[in-house]
Amino acid sequence: MSQTPDKRFTPQELAGFDGSDGKPVYLAHNGIVYDVTTSRLWKAGKHMNRHHAGGDMGLELSQAPHSPDVLERFPQVGILEAEALKPEPVADRVPAWLSRFMKRFPMLKRHPHPMTVHFPIAFCVAAPICLVLALVTGWPGFAASVAVLLGAATLFTPIAIVTGLFTWWLNYASARIPPILVKLAATPVLFLAVLWAFIECVKTPDIMAHPGDHLGFVLVVLALFPLVSVVGWFGAALTFPPHDD
Repeated sequence: MSQTPDKRFTPQELAGFDGSDGKPVYLAHNGIVYDVTTSRLWKAGKHMNRHHAGGDMGLELSQAPHSPDVLERFPQVGILEAEALKPEPVADRVPAWLSRFMKRFPMLKRHPHPMTVHFPIAFCVAAPICLVLALVTGWPGFAASVAVLLGAATLFTPIAIVTGLFTWWLNYASARIPPILVKLAATPVLFLAVLWAFIECVKTPDIMAHPGDHLGFVLVVLALFPLVSVVGWFGAALTFPPHDD
């Protein structure tokens, strides 16, 4: 590790190195200021369109799926004044055994929910598509696929809900921010719709043979598409917030 220069930065001074208008890209962690200008992942002072340079990254790095050791690849240019340092509340909220486990498997900090949520999203998108194709073509294969997809969505949606709640608690301190509030409201509705539709398929195996007699079923399955789109959109907004280029 290189020796840390004696240059001291106030929060206001560090904010001036945010990568905008060709400025250098500086960020701080554990009181040390790093120059990450050469990193392609911090182009123009932004990382993943979510994190912005020119400040203390203590909280962000405590929640990241990678180790803060990645900063050791970059030059140290100074010290951030102690009073400007952010606390790392995750360490205070997480039990010691879980903290040790996540340190050994850092992917648990963020990846369980993104990994599991794609399954119910795919199933809830595919089910209404297959239903429409079954109505248009009359092919039994599409009709059978609707029941299979609803069953798969019924199985995987609770898993995605559990991992989502874990991620919300761990990485967002259970903060009631707008995208999460939308997800908290829409997800139970989505799951109940999936569960009801699947139960109807089990109760009436030939339900797709007479769709006109089961209009409620058809409408609920079609509603899965906009419902899961809302959940997916606001979930993506947490990871990649909309921004103006």
